Amino acid sequence: MQALLKVSNAIDGLNRWIGKYIIWLILASTVISAMNAVVRKAFNVGSNAFLEVQWYLFAATFLLAAAFTLLNGEHVKIDVIYSRFHKRTQTWIDMFGFTFFLLPFCSAIIWFSLPFFLKGYASGEMSSNAGGLIRWPVYAMMPLGFGLLWLQGVSELIKRAAFLLGLIEDPTEKTVGKTAEEELAEAIQKLAEEKAAQAKAA
Repeated sequence: MQALLKVSNAIDGLNRWIGKYIIWLILASTVISAMNAVVRKAFNVGSNAFLEVQWYLFAATFLLAAAFTLLNGEHVKIDVIYSRFHKRTQTWIDMFGFTFFLLPFCSAIIWFSLPFFLKGYASGEMSSNAGGLIRWPVYAMMPLGFGLLWLQGVSELIKRAAFLLGLIEDPTEKTVGKTAEEELAEAIQKLAEEKAAQAKAA
């Protein structure tokens, strides 16, 4: 089990690293969208490439961050009944869901999307829109994203089993830290206090 926990930690580390940087794709998509709107309005010039790259980036963000979302327990759940159960019962329910729903579903998507991606890559398929982009990079997001989600599902399964065996603490417990807003408020308050102290000293 200790070897499996090391595998789980490696998977968690990979998806945590990807999640840390994938958020920049949202900024890139926003900037491109704004630039496209400005250029269209100001110069009456546009390109389908700008439009397509936006949904390429959105697809990459959504699919590649799915594993990171599962790692942090942020997927939508229906907790009306689930939350009433004891923690060990909830853990067994999670393990059942990972084993019989998440992992088979991800496996099916990978199985069907990988040939789709390879065909698009081999053919160099291009968008049918004028000035559109090559298609295989966005096709690659399907097997890659669901592959990462499959790995995270395995990691979560390992952690739940280790918890039931008493080897680790509850993996679903979240460490509540300060929000960005709270940190900003503290920084502003600290700055105000420093300025007040300087004014008083003067």
